[in-house]
Amino acid sequence: MHLTLRQIQIFEAVARQESHTRAAEKLHMTQPAVSMQIRQLEQYLGIPLFERRGRRMCLTHAGRELLHYAGQVLHAYNDLQVAIEGMQQVDKGHLAVAVTTTANHFATKLLADFTRQHEGVTVTLDVSNRRTLLEQLENGEPDLVIMGEAPKGYNLQSEPLIPNPLVVIASPGHTCARQTWLHLEDIMSERFVIREQGSGTRTAIEKHLHAYGYSCQTSLEMRSNETIKHAVEAGLGLGIVPLHTIQPELDSGRLRVLNVESFPIQRYWHIVIRKGKRLSPVAQAFRDFVRQSAGALAVTPVVPA
Repeated sequence: MHLTLRQIQIFEAVARQESHTRAAEKLHMTQPAVSMQIRQLEQYLGIPLFERRGRRMCLTHAGRELLHYAGQVLHAYNDLQVAIEGMQQVDKGHLAVAVTTTANHFATKLLADFTRQHEGVTVTLDVSNRRTLLEQLENGEPDLVIMGEAPKGYNLQSEPLIPNPLVVIASPGHTCARQTWLHLEDIMSERFVIREQGSGTRTAIEKHLHAYGYSCQTSLEMRSNETIKHAVEAGLGLGIVPLHTIQPELDSGRLRVLNVESFPIQRYWHIVIRKGKRLSPVAQAFRDFVRQSAGALAVTPVVPA
């Protein structure tokens, strides 16, 4: 028996997902088929690769060693596929893009405009939180990712794209909405509706407030900006969200941007890829297209009169 590329792919999926069932879903296989491949792989090597801890499939020492080399094999295989695609025309390729939830509203427009110019291109768009995007980048899954600045130590290449200002919002009936100017300390006693721990937006907010010696009082944590907007509109507290995500609510008067000292927090969306990743012609064309379109997507923060 020889170790096959498919077995390496299955092993890597189980190791990442820590579950035969989730790996099977990811690979579009049945759970028994995945389990059988793992058993055959362990029998061929003569060593256990996994040990069960509750519902999780955890790697043994030998499994961790194999995962290291499996990652190298799969990255090399992906580069081979890109090289082969490089012999083809841009208009006949496939583009896999992953974006953070806050970038979804403009990323879909970019993809729509791009595919109108390249009608033969097929697109996969995955909208996920920051933690999932970093895992995907580590596994080399998407061609490129649009997200906030990538953290250090992940072997990633991050390129600033367009401004992503974070502003303080309130419902029109909130007492703070009646003020034309607010010191930072004026809002720190208020309740906030804010993103969950681990999100890029939450990290940026906490870092910004900490620099001024403050931390916000969180009444509710939300996993999306849409739910934050609804909660703020309902009067559950103040929110801090990307300006790009609230234009409809501002136009209709359902939300107000507060003029607060030290705000907006100036952040940027970035194009992020794994260092050393060889982009296909389609992915490179989309990367160039996004760079050219960035200026038209920039938004100037709205300051109340």
